[in-house]
Amino acid sequence: MRRKPVIYGLVAVVGAIVVFVVYYLYLGSTAPAGQQPLVRLDNANIESLKKSFNDSADSVRVMVMLSPT
Repeated sequence: MRRKPVIYGLVAVVGAIVVFVVYYLYLGSTAPAGQQPLVRLDNANIESLKKSFNDSADSVRVMVMLSPT
């Protein structure tokens, strides 16, 4: 009879993890006011990044790529 609370608790923990992952990956991507919107890099838009980076050769440029690993 004590299995039901354990199962309910496990479902609640998995549900909370799913909600967090969805928020982190899809809903939490906003930029502060006055900043350009955030962009997800992929093969389709990498040329646009290269062009923007190379066009601003007269200013300081910094690129930081962070990995969650």
